[in-house]
Order: sequence, then C-alpha cells, then structure tokens
Amino acid sequence: MTVLQQLEVGETLVDIQLEPVSRLALIKYAGASGDYNPIHTIDEEAKATGLPGVIAHGMWTMGNLSKLFTSYYEEGFIETFSIRFKGMVFLHDVIRLQATLAEKSPQALRFQVRAVNQRGEDVIAGDVMYSLYE
Repeated sequence: MTVLQQLEVGETLVDIQLEPVSRLALIKYAGASGDYNPIHTIDEEAKATGLPGVIAHGMWTMGNLSKLFTSYYEEGFIETFSIRFKGMVFLHDVIRLQATLAEKSPQALRFQVRAVNQRGEDVIAGDVMYSLYE
C-alpha cells in the first residue's frame, strides 16, 4: 500500500509554507510564463491600475500548489486541477499551501487544496483529483 492510500478522509496530506513572495520570483515567473504584465513586476504600473502595489501572477500561486504532490509522483499523477482565485497575493506575503483528502477510492483520491496568506485569508481554493497507478 502506498503512502497516499493510507490517508483517511479529512487528513491533511501536507502543509507547506513558501518563502515570502519576492520581486525576483515574479520576474523569473514572468520570463518562464511569458506573462509580462507590468502589474506583476513594476510598482508604478500596479499603482496606476488602482492596486496598492505589485501582485503575484495567479498562475504562479496555482503552480506552487502542485508542490504539494511532488513527493508522491511515484504513486500517481494529478488528473484534474480545478481552482478559484479568491484573493490577491502581494510582495512579501507568506503563502501556506494545504491539501486535505476529501474523497477516496481504490483508483483515485480527491483533495481540497488551498493557498492561504499570512492573515489566514484564502487566496486560492479548489480540488485536485489524483489518480493512483495500479
């Protein structure tokens, strides 16, 4: 039996705290993703749109959620990933990533995932369907 199959509904798979969001991380993500919208890297541009400052790419935050499952790729794979953006992530925010087992079958596990800022506010919430190898 694999580690994931030993989890019971309601148990947390893993809880990861990221390093504070840095401008360099967002610049690197902009280059990797091709999303050069200046609200993600330049304070003046973000403020000109009414934001209090630079915000992280929503997909940067979502992509980090996949780190929750990296240690378990020998057991299966993410089949579906469905999220809702619920709040903005700003420079220096500290994001905590969480996955809790919501449903279990012999072939797949459904996790509720979320990214939470240092104020305890959800910035992303959703579901991951994780298919287990036979």
